[in-house]
Amino acid sequence: MSDDISTNADRNRRQVLYWRLLARLFDHEEQPALETASVAVAGDLGLPAGLLDPAVSVDSLVQRFPELAAEFETLLTSGEHVPGGEVRRAALVSKLLLNVFATGAGDVSATQLATWQQDAAWLKRALCAGPAPGPGTGAGMGTGAGEPGGASGAAAGTGPDAGSDAGPAAGFGQSPGGGTGRGIDAGLGGDLAKVLADIEAGLVSRMRLREVLADPALARQLTPSMSLVEQLLRDKANLSGVALANAKALIRRYVDEVAEVLRTQVEKAGVGTIDRSVPPKRVFRNLDVERTIWKNLTNWNPEDQRLYVDRLYYRHTARRTTPARLIVVVDQSGSMVDSMVNCTILASIFAGLPKVDVHLIAYDTRALDLTPWVHDPFEVLLRTNLGGGNDGPVAMAMAQPKIADPRNTVMVWISDFYEFDRSQPLFDAIQSVHRSGVKFIPVGSVNSSGHQSVNPWFRQKLKDLGTPVISGHIRKLVFELKNFLA
Repeated sequence: MSDDISTNADRNRRQVLYWRLLARLFDHEEQPALETASVAVAGDLGLPAGLLDPAVSVDSLVQRFPELAAEFETLLTSGEHVPGGEVRRAALVSKLLLNVFATGAGDVSATQLATWQQDAAWLKRALCAGPAPGPGTGAGMGTGAGEPGGASGAAAGTGPDAGSDAGPAAGFGQSPGGGTGRGIDAGLGGDLAKVLADIEAGLVSRMRLREVLADPALARQLTPSMSLVEQLLRDKANLSGVALANAKALIRRYVDEVAEVLRTQVEKAGVGTIDRSVPPKRVFRNLDVERTIWKNLTNWNPEDQRLYVDRLYYRHTARRTTPARLIVVVDQSGSMVDSMVNCTILASIFAGLPKVDVHLIAYDTRALDLTPWVHDPFEVLLRTNLGGGNDGPVAMAMAQPKIADPRNTVMVWISDFYEFDRSQPLFDAIQSVHRSGVKFIPVGSVNSSGHQSVNPWFRQKLKDLGTPVISGHIRKLVFELKNFLA
C-alpha cells in the first residue's frame, strides 16, 4: 500500500514539473502556483534553486554543484530505480529543455548566444549517452517540447539566409567542458538537429551585428562599449572582409579609450614607501631645509643672529632599482569578459613603465602565453577565445617557471575561482607561490562597476592565507600594483 502511495506521489510531482515546463515554453509569464509547487519539489529532492531559473546556465550549475555533472551526462540512460529517482530526472530534464527551447524574444547578446550553445551541447551529450528513452520516462517530454521550441526558433530568423550565417551545426563543436566534438547532428536524429540549428540561426539573426558591420556607414555609427566588444570578440571567427575590418576598428577605438582612462589612474595612484636602506643622494634638490635647521638649532649664535650649520640633511628619494616582474593571469571564461579586456589593457600600461617586466597568461581549460603581445592589448584580445571552463592548475603550471626572483615578483590572478573539479590543487599551488615570497594578488573582477562573484570557498581560503581577494573598483588593483612596483 505504501508503495502505491509513493508511486502516486512521485507521479504527481513529475506532473507538476512537466506542467511548469510546458507553461514556460508556451508563455514566458510565470504561473505562481506551478512555480511554488516546483520549488517545493526541488527542495524535497535536495536540488539547488538555480535549477528552476532559466537564466542560470547548466555550466554555471555544474561549476557550483559538480555532483550534477554526471547526472546531466547520463540523464537519458536507463538505470536502477531509486525512490524519487524519476522525479529527480524529470527536474533535470525540464532544466535542459527549458534552457534550450525557451529562447524568448528581443535582441540577443553574445553572452546569451554562447550560453545557449553550451546548454544545447549538454542536451546533445544527454541524448547521445545511451539509447532513446521509452515512453513514460522523464525524457519523453523532449520530443513534445521540441516542437514549440523549434517553431519559435524558426520564426525568430528572418529571410532565407537566417540560418546560413551559423551553418547547420555551428556552435556545437565544443562540449560543455571545452573539448571539441563532432557537431550537434553527430549523434542526434536529423529532425532534432535541424530544430536546434534553426533555433541557433534565429538567435544569431536577432543579434543583427554582422549585417551592421558589413556596412561601413552603419558600423561608424556604433558606439564602442564593453558589451559590443564582447560580441565582436565572440563572433570574430565568423567575420571576414569589410565586416572584420570594421570590427577591428571598433575594438581598437574601445581599447584606446579605456587605455587613456587607466593610464590616468596609474599616473595618479600613490607610490610605495621610501627605501631608507639606500643613503640619500647629496644634491641640492634633495636638501631637507626644515630638518637641517631643526638639527642645527644648537648652533644658533644670538650675538650675531646667525645659525651656523655644521651638517646638512637630505631627503631619501631612492626607489626600486632592480626590475620588478609582474605576472598577470587572467581567466578568459565567459563570466570574466570585463576583466579580460581591462586587465589586458592594464598589463600593457605597466609593461610600458621602466624597470617592469610584464608577463601575461590567459586561460580557460588551456593556458595561452600572451607575453609577446603584452604591449599591444588590441592584438592580445584578437588572439583570445572567450568562453570555456576553468582549469587554474594549467595556468599555474605555465606561470610558475616565470618566477625567477620571488621577492621581486608580483602575481595578479584575476578569476571568479569557480574551478570545475580542481580547486584544492590550485589553492595548494597558490599557497606554495605565496610562501616562496611572491606577492600574490587575487582579484575577483576588474570592471568599471566593481561588481564581482567569487567562489566562497576560495574567498575564505585566500583570506586565511593572508591574501584576501580584491573587490571593488579597478583603482584598487592599480594602487596595489603601484605600491609594489614603485
